[in-house]
Amino acid sequence: MKYFIATVLARGKRESLPIYADNKKDALEYAKIKSTGILIKVVEATEPLDSQFIRFKRDLFQNFKKKKIKPDFIIAAIRQLAVMTNAGISIYDSLSEIASASDDEALKTVFSKLADDINSGHSLSASMENFRYELGNLTIAMVHLGEKTGNLDDALYSLADMLEEIRSNFIKFKKAMAYPRNVMVAMAVAFTILISYVVPEFKKIFESLNAELPIPTQILLTLEHLFNNYGPYVLMSLIFSFITFRYFVNNYKNFRFGWHKVLLRTYLIKNIIKFSTLNRFTLVFSELLRAGIPIAEALDTSIEMIDNLPLKEKLYSVRITVEKGGALNKGLKDTQLFENMIIQMVSAGEESGTLDTMIQKVAEYYKMRFDAIIDGLSEAIEPIMLFFMAAMITLLALGIFLPMWDMGNALQGR
Repeated sequence: MKYFIATVLARGKRESLPIYADNKKDALEYAKIKSTGILIKVVEATEPLDSQFIRFKRDLFQNFKKKKIKPDFIIAAIRQLAVMTNAGISIYDSLSEIASASDDEALKTVFSKLADDINSGHSLSASMENFRYELGNLTIAMVHLGEKTGNLDDALYSLADMLEEIRSNFIKFKKAMAYPRNVMVAMAVAFTILISYVVPEFKKIFESLNAELPIPTQILLTLEHLFNNYGPYVLMSLIFSFITFRYFVNNYKNFRFGWHKVLLRTYLIKNIIKFSTLNRFTLVFSELLRAGIPIAEALDTSIEMIDNLPLKEKLYSVRITVEKGGALNKGLKDTQLFENMIIQMVSAGEESGTLDTMIQKVAEYYKMRFDAIIDGLSEAIEPIMLFFMAAMITLLALGIFLPMWDMGNALQGR
C-alpha cells in the first residue's frame, strides 16, 4: 500500500486526509468516498513515522488474528453448499445454514459475513475476496468459474474434489516427513543436552590445561557459552525474527517475491512447489476451457489462484502472448516451465480443437509427477539427514577428543 494525502475543502477550510491505496486512481476513489467536502487534489507522500508504527502494529496483530479454516471443515462446507445450491436453495440461506451448523469458529465467522455480503447485493466471489487468506486462491477461482458459467453447483463439486486431493497430498507429505522430523528433533534435543551439561565438564578440564584449543573445540565452547548464558535471549531473538519475517512476507510484495524465488531454488521444495502449482493451474484451466470460457479469460482466472509470485509472473506472460494473438503453446514454451512433450501436446490440442482435453491430460501428468515426489520424499531427505547427523557427531567427537589426545601425548612426553 502507498500513502497519499488528499486535500479537501470542507466548511470553508482546507483539510488533509491520509489515504492508503495501491495507486493514485484508487486513492482518488477512496478520497471521494471518505470526504464530505470538495476534493481539490490527491498527492503521494512519505508516510510519517508514527503512522508507520501504528500500521505495523495493526497489521502484525491482524496477521495473528487471522485463522485459516481447517481443511476438513472447508471441504465439508463446500460440498454441503454444492448440494444445497443444486437443490435450488438460495446462496444466502445456504451460507447462513452452514454457518449456524458449523463447529469451526473461523468458518462460522467467514460464512456469516459472506451471507451478509450476499444479502447486500454482492456476488459470492467478490465477497470471498475479503477472505482470500482464510479460503485460499483456489476456492475463489472455482467460485468465480461457477458464476461465469452459471453452473455454480458443478464448480463447487469440482472444488470439493480438488480440496480433498490437496488434503490427501498434505497428509501424505506429513507422513513422509514424520520419520526425518522425529530423527532431527531427537538429534537437536541430544545435542542441546550435550552442549548444556556434558561440554561444561570438559570445559573445566580444558581451561586447566591453558593450552591452545583446536577449532572444533572452540566452536563447541562458543556454543556452550551461548546456550548457558544467553539461551533465553537467543530463543526470544529467533521467535522475534520469525514474527518479523512472517510480517514482511504477508505485507510486502517485493519481500514475498524474493522469498518465493528462494524457495524455487531450494532442493526438493522447488519441485514440490512447481509441480503442485502447475497441476492446479492446468486443472483449473482445463475446467474453464471445457465450460466455454475464452482462453485469455481462462488464463486470467487460472493464474489468479497461484500463490507463488515468480511462477505467477511467468505464467502471466502466457496471457500477454495470447492477448497479442500468439499461440498458447508458444506462450507456454517461453516460460521455460513446461517440457517439450507438454508443448507438443498443447500444440496438437490447438490444431485438433481438443485443447481442453489435452490440458486435462497435462494436469494428470503433473499430478503424477507431484505424487511421485511425495512418495519418494523420505528417501530424498535421508542424505540431508545423514549429513547433519555426521556433522554433529564429527563436531562433538573432534571437539572433545582432540584436546584429550593432545593432553595424552603431552603426558607421554611426545
